[in-house]
Amino acid sequence: MTTTETTATLRRILDHSSRADPYPLYAELRETPVARQDDGSYVISTYREIADLLHNPHLSSDTRSLCRPPAGIEAQATPAFINLDPPEHDRLRRMAMRHFGPPHTPRLVTGMEPALEAIVGGLIDDFAGKERIDIVDDFAYPFPVAVICRLLGVPREDEPKFHVWVDDLINSIDYDPRTDPKEKLDKGQQARRDLREYLGGLLEHRHGHPGDDLLSRLANDDGPDGRMTDEEIVATANLLLIAGHETTVNLITNGMLTLLRHPGVLERLRGDLGLVVPLVEELLRYEPPVHIIPWRAAYNDMTVAGTSIPKGSQIMLMLASGNRDPDRFPDPDRFDPDRRDNQHLGFGSGIHLCFGGPLARRETQIALTQLVRRLDRPTLVTDPPPYRRSPVLRGPVHLHVEQGGAQPA
Repeated sequence: MTTTETTATLRRILDHSSRADPYPLYAELRETPVARQDDGSYVISTYREIADLLHNPHLSSDTRSLCRPPAGIEAQATPAFINLDPPEHDRLRRMAMRHFGPPHTPRLVTGMEPALEAIVGGLIDDFAGKERIDIVDDFAYPFPVAVICRLLGVPREDEPKFHVWVDDLINSIDYDPRTDPKEKLDKGQQARRDLREYLGGLLEHRHGHPGDDLLSRLANDDGPDGRMTDEEIVATANLLLIAGHETTVNLITNGMLTLLRHPGVLERLRGDLGLVVPLVEELLRYEPPVHIIPWRAAYNDMTVAGTSIPKGSQIMLMLASGNRDPDRFPDPDRFDPDRRDNQHLGFGSGIHLCFGGPLARRETQIALTQLVRRLDRPTLVTDPPPYRRSPVLRGPVHLHVEQGGAQPA
């Protein structure tokens, strides 16, 4: 494919009209594993090349390594460690992991399981007497948001206002000055400022008052790497808050949609709840919540699959395309929870492997098993459902389901 052709394919992928099923377009893109775009950026769409780059120390996650930083990113903002390179990335990730998982808090996720089960049970109890429910608004959104608020120590009653900020921020991720109104960028940048100010205010009250929440622990802990600055704590909390709002919501919703489209698998899960572990791994391959890493930067001149990429070039990694690459996964367009050797890219790979992956996995496992066990003969109302605007964090904005044997409208 020529540069013009691959640019046209990418634009179709990014267009909202393709959100319900971008996979045939990914297949087109994979015909050119490394595709230079009209703006000088490079799109990587095949599994091997994506996986290699995610482990390549010459690929930077820092916007300062780009010749032309994306318009939606403020240069002055303190970045989260996901947008930093070693050694800064490694130091901050170590400091956060002291309170988020092994080896210092190995039972964080398992210790939360009674609370996770209780939240899920309460939400499903509220379905009683309802013929129609929205899996997003009634379940997949309030569940992980309640969890991340509890984990961080964010007052649950404040959630509605930072929900608006997160929406505006996510909508600005793929801002394109050639096609999008500047209002989209402005709202995203204002949302970043408002969210940082809000979290900074919460953090002020945590200093000198240790508690069980993550903000308190980060504010009062002096580990081997010292203590995070307030700006670094806010950036870390910001990252977790966005992940709790978007990635896990999409993973649960995509999971329920996939099960409703595969009633045989749904029945298997109902009879064998242990199936949920490999099923969620296959879901992360088949319908991942993160489809695209919109930018990385070449530290130096580099060659990928025979294509020369100049230093400072923007590189876009199409994770969802790699997950459907037939050169890596046999029959990749088939949802198969028995799939072996399922080294998917659903949570990325390398040093930036998803920080909250273990929690997101367990939340999704609990959510899907309880929905399957307790919903009464659920059926989709609309297929495909309406999708969110973002091509980066892809998932339905609503997923209406009827239960009790009612037929779809």
